[in-house]
Amino acid sequence: MTTNQFREAGRVQTSLLASIEKRCLIWLAGRMPHSVNSDHLTALAGVSMLAAGLCYWNGSPAALIGAVLLLAVNWFGDSLDGTLARVRRHERPRYGYYVDHVLDVVSILFIFAGLVLGGHMSPIAGGAFLLAYYLVMIQIALAAHAVGTFCISFWKFGPTELRILLAIGTLRLLWSDQATIAGTRYLLFDLGGVIGTAGLLVAFVVSAVVNTVMLYRAEPLPGRIKLPTNETERDRRPAVAAATAALPGTAAK
Repeated sequence: MTTNQFREAGRVQTSLLASIEKRCLIWLAGRMPHSVNSDHLTALAGVSMLAAGLCYWNGSPAALIGAVLLLAVNWFGDSLDGTLARVRRHERPRYGYYVDHVLDVVSILFIFAGLVLGGHMSPIAGGAFLLAYYLVMIQIALAAHAVGTFCISFWKFGPTELRILLAIGTLRLLWSDQATIAGTRYLLFDLGGVIGTAGLLVAFVVSAVVNTVMLYRAEPLPGRIKLPTNETERDRRPAVAAATAALPGTAAK
């Protein structure tokens, strides 16, 4: 079976913690036992998010502390799997790209399903966040194919920063799951969900517009391409006549 050569998109990671995180991951990858490979870490990341979702559903103080610990385990597995493959020169670009994206979209579903089922977040707020998140994920995947860049973070904010905010909010749940604004009480994760949804939608719209404009300029309409100055209308007539004759139904006229 023959396959087309795969060209991996350039990674763009400009989050606040990207520099220190990269050094930490390389350090960890160099000290991982040889019996552990990237597939093991990927599986660990997926299982940890499923378990974290169940902890949110349970909602007890012990379960919420467990959810925070599981977020750290997820960071370990999800962030280190690719680094370990690169350090060991065991890259599988297509496999890794596909599996990582599938794991990401399923993992976020586990988390927010647990928050909603546990009563920490309303279904509307949780559904709106998931919709905005999936729009951004679709845009990232399309840009990786069409533009050639795999953008991992937006405006200094990436997956690691999202986990940290989620962990902080989870610890806040140990005291109360509500917050008061202007005398009105709201679910804490509803407020966070609304802010997060707005940020994701803005990121989606800005990225989509920027990429569309860039691709349009790279591939303009034929009529907008400037013709050579030495080409005259008389020189173009044979080509126009040939194109017209090739149209269906014109040969008989």
